[in-house]
Amino acid sequence: MALVPAPRSAINAGVSSRSDPLVFWRGARDALALPAWIVGLSLLGVGSLARDAGAPAGMAVLSTVLMWAAPAQVLLFGGLLGGAALPALAVAICVSSLRFLPMTMSILPLVRRPGQRWPVQVAAAHFVAVTAWVEGMRRLPNLPVGERMPYFFGFAGACMALSAVLTLAGYQLVGVLPIALGAGLLMLTPLFFTVALVASARARQDWAAISLGFALEPVAAVVAGRDFDLLALGLVGGTAAYLAGRVGRRA
Repeated sequence: MALVPAPRSAINAGVSSRSDPLVFWRGARDALALPAWIVGLSLLGVGSLARDAGAPAGMAVLSTVLMWAAPAQVLLFGGLLGGAALPALAVAICVSSLRFLPMTMSILPLVRRPGQRWPVQVAAAHFVAVTAWVEGMRRLPNLPVGERMPYFFGFAGACMALSAVLTLAGYQLVGVLPIALGAGLLMLTPLFFTVALVASARARQDWAAISLGFALEPVAAVVAGRDFDLLALGLVGGTAAYLAGRVGRRA
């Protein structure tokens, strides 16, 4: 569904022309049009991995609702399958989730309403994931400030709900789902993320960040290792892109 930019007066005033439930369901409908299926299908492989690790179905579904990150879930169930110690798994999962910190810091100012209580913002932070972030950064600026939070909850909530259902489906289909297909489905989210970033790139620093990311990733993988390459790449490449944008604006 194409979003029509809201009038500037409505955006600046922070008012909403529609009730929160209507905006919430519009966000859910937009998510179910495609993005929720992209992230949800990638969780099929997580469900099958959870069953291989001997975890109950409820644990597999709960991991999607509470962790909301396929790479962290793969670390959890892969570690359980390999007999890793739980404290070590906890540390590895926390480190892998650090990538969400800059996403959360960049999207929360967009969804925050004037006078909003902090528990609502904490709840919104929990729903921040790759698909919700990239689509939120693309869609939310076109909405009035008052509509952004319910829209985000509807969009991200639909992604999470469908992902939980498909995690359970993957758990039940473990004997039917080929390993190659499960691995391929896990690639849907990063592929969608990359395509969405390219489609939403407008400014010079956007293109600089994307280009530096692709160019420097092999170097970061060697220097920082596979566990920290994305963090190092985001720090170095993102900072370089930001500085390039500032120099371009001054010029």
